[in-house]
Amino acid sequence: MIDRRVPRSGSLPPLKQLGLLASHRGSNMQAVIDACNSGRLAAEPRVVISNNGDAEALVRARREHIPDYHLSLRTHSDPVALDTEILTALTRHQAGLVILTGYMKRLGPRVLGHYQGRVINIHPALLPRFGGQGMYADRVHAAVLAAGETETGVSIHLVDAEYDCGPILAQCRIPVERGDTVKTLAERVLACEHRFLVATLERILSGALPLP
Repeated sequence: MIDRRVPRSGSLPPLKQLGLLASHRGSNMQAVIDACNSGRLAAEPRVVISNNGDAEALVRARREHIPDYHLSLRTHSDPVALDTEILTALTRHQAGLVILTGYMKRLGPRVLGHYQGRVINIHPALLPRFGGQGMYADRVHAAVLAAGETETGVSIHLVDAEYDCGPILAQCRIPVERGDTVKTLAERVLACEHRFLVATLERILSGALPLP
């Protein structure tokens, strides 16, 4: 029988020990790793997990000598078993803060229960607008342009059981420029994501932006 008790938050490792989840390129993940390597972030990437066995994020992790895992419904057909294995990988490497850096899947109740208030996500829009299931990457930017918005941005929020619905921790705003295409807007937002994620993590790790 699976033990579904939620450990107390005090039993978790320090926030500076990072678990990173990504589905594809992992460029935001790389920005965090680079900031750790340079000393800007007083943190250590402990583990990288992807739901995509072909993700560039896994290649980046191996290049950086960070333990990496492909965990998905292909490796574990039972969602409960998958949830348990993701939690096992995170706890095995003593992750204290879990960061979704372009991770396209919903986390299960065991991971969210164990790491309650310790899982954050970065989203390429000003939530609560342009969020939810299926709203990611170019789909978000296309929706922003189709709506005639004059600004967009980046949101960093706590993760709960629903897509993009957790409490917002920080946002930055980016003007939508005349003549923007999905490509130009995406490039500008992604550049902001890299900077803003690292800056927000600095605030979290220093205590300037406390987590619940």
